[in-house]
Parts: sequence; C-alpha cells; structure tokens
Amino acid sequence: MTTTGRFTLPSEENFAEKTRELAELWGADAIRNSDGTHLDDAVLALGKKVYSAYFPTRAHNEWITLHMDETPQVYLLTERVLAEGADVDIPLMAGFYEEQLRPNRDADPHRYWEVVDRTTGQVVDPARWTYDPRTDVVHVADATPMHEYTASFLAYIIWDPVEMYNHLTNDWGDKEHEIPFDIYHEKTREFVFDTFREWLKDNPQTDVVRFTTFFYQFTLIFDAKRREKVVDWFGCSCTVSPQALDDFEREYGYRLRPEDFVDEGCYNSAWRIPRKAQRDWIDFLSGFVRANVKTLVDETHAAGKEAMMFLGDQWIGTEPYKDGFADLGLDAVVGSIGDGTTTRMIADIPGVRYTEGRFLPYFFPDTFHEGNDPSIEGLDNWRKARRAILRSPISRMGYGGYLSLAARFPKFVDTVTRIADEFRDIHERTGGRAAEGELNVAILNCWGRMRSWMAFTVAHALPNKQTYSYYGILEALSGMRVNVRFISFDDVLDHGIDPDVDVVINGGPAGTAFSGGDVWKDPRLVETLRAWVRGGGAFVGVGEPSACPWQGRFFQLADVLGVDEERYQTLSVDKYFPPVTPEHFITADVHLEDGVLEAAARAGYAGNVSGCGGGVGANIGGIDFGEPVANTYPINEDVTLIRADDGQVQLAVNDYGKGRGVYVSGLPYSAANARLLERILFHASRNEERYDAWSSTNPECEVAHFPEAGLYCVINNTDRPQSTDVRLPGGASEHFDLDGSAIAWREA
Repeated sequence: MTTTGRFTLPSEENFAEKTRELAELWGADAIRNSDGTHLDDAVLALGKKVYSAYFPTRAHNEWITLHMDETPQVYLLTERVLAEGADVDIPLMAGFYEEQLRPNRDADPHRYWEVVDRTTGQVVDPARWTYDPRTDVVHVADATPMHEYTASFLAYIIWDPVEMYNHLTNDWGDKEHEIPFDIYHEKTREFVFDTFREWLKDNPQTDVVRFTTFFYQFTLIFDAKRREKVVDWFGCSCTVSPQALDDFEREYGYRLRPEDFVDEGCYNSAWRIPRKAQRDWIDFLSGFVRANVKTLVDETHAAGKEAMMFLGDQWIGTEPYKDGFADLGLDAVVGSIGDGTTTRMIADIPGVRYTEGRFLPYFFPDTFHEGNDPSIEGLDNWRKARRAILRSPISRMGYGGYLSLAARFPKFVDTVTRIADEFRDIHERTGGRAAEGELNVAILNCWGRMRSWMAFTVAHALPNKQTYSYYGILEALSGMRVNVRFISFDDVLDHGIDPDVDVVINGGPAGTAFSGGDVWKDPRLVETLRAWVRGGGAFVGVGEPSACPWQGRFFQLADVLGVDEERYQTLSVDKYFPPVTPEHFITADVHLEDGVLEAAARAGYAGNVSGCGGGVGANIGGIDFGEPVANTYPINEDVTLIRADDGQVQLAVNDYGKGRGVYVSGLPYSAANARLLERILFHASRNEERYDAWSSTNPECEVAHFPEAGLYCVINNTDRPQSTDVRLPGGASEHFDLDGSAIAWREA
C-alpha cells in the first residue's frame, strides 16, 4: 500500500522539525500555510510541494486605508420602525456591527437608497426623507401613523468577514483588522494585479497558488454583539457598488432597486424562488468575476505555477457549476469537507485537473483544547466523506489551521495517519474511478445544475431545524449507488426529461426554490412530468413537492403522488385513509424492533404499531421523517399507504400508468433513512429485481462495486463494530465482521 502522496499538510513558522515528522507519518507530499500563518525557510527546505494561500482582495491595509471608498459594499435593511406620528426616524446601524460595516456617506442616498412603507409595500418618495450623516439616521416626514418603515442603504464592508471570524475564534487580540477591497474600481483593480505580479516574482518557491478565494465574499454579516446575523453561503449581497449598479443598468436596460438585494429582509436566500433581477445580477457579476479570475490564472501559469481555487470565502461570482467555468483554466478546486454532500460539491466540479478536500476538524483552539478529543470529529468527518469519495473521488486530501495545535494530540495524529493511508489505498485499488451507479436520479428545483449539491443549504454543512428534513436527501444520495444530476424547471420546460433518467426527485417546503412555487401553474410542466411518469418514469416527492394552490389542489402532482395536503379550504370534504401496508419492499430493511414495539404500546399507540403510527415520535425502527408536514392525506383509497401518523401521510406509493409516484414527508440523514431512500428509488423505478446485488443486509454498512477494477468494498459507517452480509450477483452472499469505521475489500 502506498504510504505517501495525495496529502496536503498545514504548517507554520518555527515548526520545521515537527512538520517533517508529521509529514512522514501522514505521507504528505505538499505543505500549505493557513490564514494567519507563514512558512519559514526551514519548512520550505523539507522539499515538499508548496501551496501558498493568496488573498487577492485583503491583507494590504497600506493601500485600502487610502481608498476607503473602494471597499466592497452591501445593501443592508434596517430594523422596522413604527411611526407613531407624522414623522419617524430610522437609525441605520441599529443591530449591525460598526467595526464591520459603515454606511456609504459618499454616494447620493436618494439615488442609491430606498425607504419603504412596510405596511403597504410602497416606496416612499425621496422628497419625503432626508439622511443625517452625522448620526446615520434617516428622517421620514408625512409618515402614516401605525405603519412600519425601513431604509435600505449601502454600507462599506470595512473588516473582511472571514478574517474577522478567524480573529474572533482565535482571539487574535490587537492584530490589525484586515480591510477588504473591491476590484470593480479601476485603481484598486490595477493595484491587485500589480501586487500579484510582484508576489509571483517574490515567491519562486511556491508551486501552487491557493487563491483564498477571489473577489466577493458570500453574505456574512455580524450583529452588534459580534454574532452572525445574516449567513448565506450562496449570497451575492456583498457585491454591490454605485458604479456596478450604473453599469448593470447600461448593460441590461433597467435599474436594480435596493429591494432587489435586501428582498424584504430575506437577502435573496437560495431558498427564495429566484427572480429575474436576481438571476441577471448573478450573470452580470459572474461575467465580471470570471474575466478577472482568468487574468490571475493566466499570470499564475505564465510564472510556472498551478492555480487552485478555494471553494469558500470570496468564491461568489465564480459559479463552478455554471457553463463556462472550465474556460478559466484553473488547475484545481479545494474545499472544506463537512459531510458527504460537501464532498460531492467539490468532487463533481467539471473543468479542473484535480480536486482536493480540506477535512475537519480545522486545527483551531475551539476544537483543539484540553479535555477534548479531536479524533472523534476527525473519524466522523472521514466516515461521512468516505461514502461520497467512493462514488465521486476527490484527488487529494488535507487539513488546515495550526499544526502546532494538532501535534499536541497523539490520538488525533494516529487517527489522521489511518485516514490518510486509507484514502490513498482507495485510490490505489480503484485507480481513482467512481463506484458503479445503478440508477440515474435527477433532483428537480429552480436552480438546477448551477447549484449542484448546494440545494437545501443555508451555511456550509451546518444543520438547521427547518432544512434537515430535506438536506438528508442529498446526504443519503452522496454515497448511494446511483448517479445524481441536478435539473431545473426550465430544463424540463425546454427539453423534457432526459431519456436515461430513472427517477426525478422534487422536495422542499411550499413556496421555496426547491419545491417550485408558481412554476407549477404552468400546464406544460405538469403535462411533461405526468406523461413521463405514465410512460414508466418515477417521481419522488418530499415534504411539499409541486406545492402551489391552484384549481383546488395544493400538490399539483397529487395525482402522481397519490397524496395532497389539506390547506383548510376543503375541511368539509371527508378524507379516508386506506389500511396501512405493514410489509413492503421499501421498508424491508427497517423493521420495528421489539423494544420499539413495547415503547409504542406503553405510550398508548398499540393500535398503530403495525405501521401507521409514530408511537415513539416520528422515529419508527430507525426511520425519521423529520419535521412533520401536517394534514397530508391520500387522494383515494387505491394509494399504498406505508406509514402514517395522527392524520398525516409519512410514506406512500402510487401506481401511475406504467410508472410510480412516491411521497415521503421528510428525510433527515441516517443510515436507516438512506436505506429507505435507496429502496424507494429502486421500487419507484420498478427495478426491485436489481436491488439485492451489491447490497448490504445491515443499513449501517454500504457496498461499493468497482467493475473495472474487479473489486468491491463494504464500509462501516459507524464508530462501533458491525456485522453484515453482502449480497452478490447470482444470489450468493459474503459475511463481514467490521471494526468501527472499517473498510473491507474483496474481489468481485
């Protein structure tokens, strides 16, 4: 087994000997610096490939302090203020962190700002309000009493949000705040490129320029208590300037409003159904960003170095899944590995020579402190990522932060040694090829391919009560034996469903970009999907799929799914639930256990334990349906009802012509839920006879088959020993006893 290579090690000053020791243990062939660290000559002399983090738009306060009107800007929405009389004052900075943000007192506020009566939604005539730059207060005259008012205003970002986060996390004390700058301004753009050219000359030892990242930060705004206030990993709010707004108007023929950015306080979250202005701004911004990224990449190559993009920090505008990304000529993309979904987000990016994952935990004191065991998080992170790597391999792995912190934890050092060796072993055995995918699954939403593996996300890999019921779909699919693509409603309207697609999944809360909203009123969309399913396709809906109140239905594909949702309009029309089907192909691997049955009976749900109830909450034999979707019901008694709870459908199947629809109320990630979804996909597409081969009898263990290598492996996705039988083609099986986190290989 190869014990060296495919590993990038973080290091720092005055740590050369320990760096050499850990590089040998972990098989590192490359060394990088992290934010706030530098590599000294002794570390560079170790002879490893050198990655240098490069920040194009910060870390040069000597420049930007002389040009403070050229920092990035953001449209902010004030708190709502109630008018109790004919005049009302709106303080701009109430609730915002003044060390991060400062109102733009330079541009004409009456041209670039907006005051809105939030009770009526009407824009207040600029003649009725004034701005006092001494107090940063907007004064509104002739207000309507008992109406609420807001101001949307431009603010300079005067502390780089990521450097600020690192500063606060690591308690960097008196360290000077790094001020970001915006290359949309010609002088600053010239400075950025001139500085980079000099940097290339001054750093001949650098082999890979790790751009961290480029020009515009995802939306990351802090409140007055230094807490995160607005976080959107896809947000384009921090990208505006008066000059850019004016150029947009000239190019697109209409003027953007501040409301197009603050969006009633939603700040254009990816959960919102995208509007024309939002899409146009993304196109405008990405055109500008990519043109300048291409210049940096070309100059990097001209200096004989590789160009690597970090998928994080200032990645906004690069749009790695939008057409044309490959034209930038980047050699690699690296990103933070939070789970299987974020692994696939990196691994599936087209148009680069290789991809790299930065595994967790980050070597920061919030994790590496006395009394904590970072190896627990390290192995948990690896198990989540490994499922996805088997399906779509990243080329390299590594870590970030302060190596001196990690070196104090011998157990963690041993854990990383094991992970790194296993990562290389997977590549060596498979030749870096993906495991076989047996079905083709398409995720259908407003964003489509542009947000591949980015659906249902607010902040990178962080859980959220309102999203986990849907994010689990992606996490389950990330390591499943299926091929996944992302399609938009426009794709379906323009081109129909690709003939090789076996299953389409649509899910999300009503009114979101992921469920679809009013797009379901377009008869062409429902015609296309109905015809496709009736012809043999499979449609899986999660939560509130195809949800839009229209013509007496809420789920516009209720006829396909066999399920609709009562919205309190047809309470006078009775609904009848057919008997629950206690045994079904879909639930064959997730039977109720005796202990659960007993607990259900004790809780008073004895009548439901055959499968229709959630006697011990929403968790039935390991199946977790997440946040309840109230008042769903079968539209007729021909529907196969598999799980229901207190008058709501949790899982149902509906035959529809030659195809099938399946409804699931929610799908948080767990081993049982991943197994449930896998069986749903095979059943919905009428591929039950293909299911057994290369499957595991234990949902905590998964199988990956590599036909070109003549191998298969089985992985234990827990930290506990597990036993399982792997079913092979032809009906044979093989037994495995696996230690916690283990992987076992066999010839196929």
